[in-house]
Order: sequence, then C-alpha cells, then structure tokens
Amino acid sequence: MAHVCVRALATACAFIASLPAFGADPAATALLRQAVAAQGGEALLRGIKTVAFESAGYRNMLEQSERPEGPYLIELLDLSELHDHSRHALRRQLQVRVPPAGNYTLTTLVANGVAMQARGERQMPGSSQDLLLAAETLALSPERALLSALDAADAHREPDTVVHGVPHQVVAFTLDGAPVRLYLSQYTQLPSALEYAGPAARTGYAAYLGDVVRRTTWGFWRLDKSGLRYPMQWHIQINGMPDRTLMLRSLRVDVPYDPALTRVPEAVAARFDPKQPLRDPSMVPLGATKREIAPGVLLIEAAWNVAVIDQGDGLVVIEAPVSSAYSSKVLAEAAARYPGRSVKAVVTTSDSWPHLAGIREYAARGIPIYALDLSSAIVRRTLDASYERVPDTLQRLPRTAGLRWVADKTVLGTGPNRIELYPIRGAAAERQMMVWLPGHRLLYGSDPFQKDAAGYNNAQAVSELVHAAAREHLDVERFFMMHLSVAPFSELRGVSGGTD
Repeated sequence: MAHVCVRALATACAFIASLPAFGADPAATALLRQAVAAQGGEALLRGIKTVAFESAGYRNMLEQSERPEGPYLIELLDLSELHDHSRHALRRQLQVRVPPAGNYTLTTLVANGVAMQARGERQMPGSSQDLLLAAETLALSPERALLSALDAADAHREPDTVVHGVPHQVVAFTLDGAPVRLYLSQYTQLPSALEYAGPAARTGYAAYLGDVVRRTTWGFWRLDKSGLRYPMQWHIQINGMPDRTLMLRSLRVDVPYDPALTRVPEAVAARFDPKQPLRDPSMVPLGATKREIAPGVLLIEAAWNVAVIDQGDGLVVIEAPVSSAYSSKVLAEAAARYPGRSVKAVVTTSDSWPHLAGIREYAARGIPIYALDLSSAIVRRTLDASYERVPDTLQRLPRTAGLRWVADKTVLGTGPNRIELYPIRGAAAERQMMVWLPGHRLLYGSDPFQKDAAGYNNAQAVSELVHAAAREHLDVERFFMMHLSVAPFSELRGVSGGTD
C-alpha cells in the first residue's frame, strides 16, 4: 500500500516536475517565464531539491477574540519547515505560545506516502488529508508556485489589478479542482501574492467558514547565494481577514540530506490508514452521550455541547455548533425524541466560529435565531457566507433568517421549562450570554472559560459569570456550558484570581 501512496503523492505534485504547458494561454506562459527568470531562472528552480527555513511570527486568533473586528488575541509562532521536493516530503514543526495560557509544539511529517502528526512527544498517524495538504504546500511554496503555474494545462491571464499601489498582472490556474491566482508585479515580475481556494485553504478554524480564499502576500525578498530570490515575509489572510504573519530568520537551499528528518517511526507508520476519510466539520458525528439533566432538558454531550428544551408547545435548541450537517443531526435527534414537537427557536450564545457555524440550517428551515446584539456582524457574516463548494441547505434554498437580537432580559416560553436569556456583558465574555431555566435553578453559561486538571482556567471569566448571575438575581444551583458538563454552581463562587 505504501508504494501506492507514494505514487499518489507524487501525482499530486506531478505538475511541478517538467510537464509541457499544453493548452495554456500563451500570454500567461510568457508572463510566467518572465517571472521564473526574475526569481532565478527555470533551470535553478527545477533543480532545487530542498528548501528549509525557520521563521517567527504570530497568528491572530480571529475565532477566539473578544471582537470579530479586532484587536485580536494572538498566538506567538516559531515555525520551521523542510520542503524536500526530490522525495515529495514535508516536515513542519510549529511551536505555539499563547500567553498566559501555555505553550505546545505541533509536528507534521509526510514522507514515503505516510503521514504523522505529533503534539509534543505524543506521536500519532496522520491521514490521507495530510498527504494532500503536504502536496499542495510543496506545489504552492514560493520556490515552486511559478513552476506549478507554468506546468498547468489551464494557466491563463486574468484582468490586471493594483496591489499595494503597484500594478500587477494576474495569472490563474487550478490545483486539486480549485482556483489559484498569482499576482505578478509589473515592476519586478516577482510574485507578490498567491490566492488559493482548495483544501490547504480550509485548515484549522477556516474549515468552519464555508468557501475560503487564502491569500499569501510575499515580501522582503532576499537574494540567496544559490541565485534564488525568496520572500522572507509572509502575510496570510483568509477571506480578507488577517490570519497570520511570518518573518523568516533563516533560509537554506539544498541542505545535505538527513534521513532522520523525514523518517516516520515504524510503529506510527504501521498504524497509518490511507483510506481514512478527509477531516471536515460536516462529517462530525452527533455526540454519543444524550441524557436528561432536568425534566424535558436534553443535553447532547460532545466536543461542543447542545441542549434541547421541551416547552410543551415546541422545542428550543441551545447552540448550533460545527456545521449545518451537525445541526441536521441535532434536529433529527430532537424529532425522534420528541415526536410531534416542532423546534420553535435556536439560541446561539457565543461568537466563536465553531460555536455558530450551524445556524445556517436553522435559518434555512425558517426557525427563529436568538443571538446577542453585539454578535450581529458575525452572525450575519455566517449567514451570508458562500457554501458553493459543498452546498448546505441555505446555499441550495436561500431564505431570509429570522433574527432576534438579545440586548437585555428575554423570555422564551412559559411553564416549568421557561427560558430567560441574559447578556453577560463582561470583559472576557463581552459577546456571550447565559440561558437561565428558573424552574430547575439551572444555568447555561455559554463558553467564557473551561476546566483542566488544575481547575477552572480563567478566574476573570469565572468571576464575570458569577457576577452576571448575581446581577440578575438568579438563584443558581447547577450550571453547564459549551465544553463543560453539569456541575454545582458553588464551585465557581470559590474560584480565586490567578498567579504566575
């Protein structure tokens, strides 16, 4: 099987080798040849076996920050990569620091048709998706992007444009069925930016955004002793939002081969399954643990908890995370458990992308959506997003969403399962709200903090939830949250401030 995977990976990278540009637009080919010459020449670029670099930078935590428009919380990054084009291998090691939360190291290794992922010292087999992403990373790297375009059968000109005040010519082609655009400076002929909308653009939290265009802007060019011109600054955007910036601090071309750098341990390679499905939010299974935490209050526990509340005249769903497909599974579970009851509302309490990615299914079914007033921009952005690549119900059957903005106390339903919605209005939980079930003295606290082995991990956010409950005179006995099961509320009252 391994030799089949090697062939598959090699095929994915094949057009970076030396295929003729049959069928390509001659005008695009002429521009690309100028750009190739400007970067060092075709013989040099095709002859490069390896590129290794180390970089430092940061990632804007767009999905976790207090406000969708920033300023953003950041992750500090130290990234080292080895691109081994001669062996179709990739090694990436990413050290992440999230002050003051902690540090961790992620490693990706793809070689000989096998993928490995590691977090710290814990090694595990990767997936076929890692093979695909590695091939795309190599094909669209600064040292190979022009050759990928030159060798593409469908390379063609697109209208000229201006980037940062500089006139640019645009050449487009496809990779893995998705468009790639190269922006070539008319002053230097070098590629200033590359846009891609395929699998490599939809990694991490970007997978929750529907159709994604990742734009990498290259700058601060260096003339290497090998003759290669290489960008030492990378600025990456996703759908126009600033994702991360990297500054290369070292660059090495054609370093001596070290087999240890691209060797997947045998114990890990033996567990690699090339048939493992690609990772996608739409494929996340419904949480397996389903239990009533109060009469008529169903909790579906998973990585993202969802609650279904029976109010007699209909159901209210608390949270619509992950994807439209996941919401469909929640609605199917609700219909099976409460036959004859329609869903009359969904409440989304947080503005983190994975937390509200499923509201589109409710909008498509005409179910009213209750959301915090301050979250209107990101809620509308989620509803307006394009899902042409994998159409969900709202993409196929567009419909105006029934939005209900919560600015202060809002009551849903009557009887023992009456719901009251309250904005938290904290510093850490500025754009989150809580759901109160007075009949059960049960509070849903959204997601301002989590719990680890040391206890509740954000004393500031804990204090904000406790304060909001006291402000609204809520006599809370138990609480639960997006990532926390039911627990005594008294645990929170005893949480004190942190120390370093």
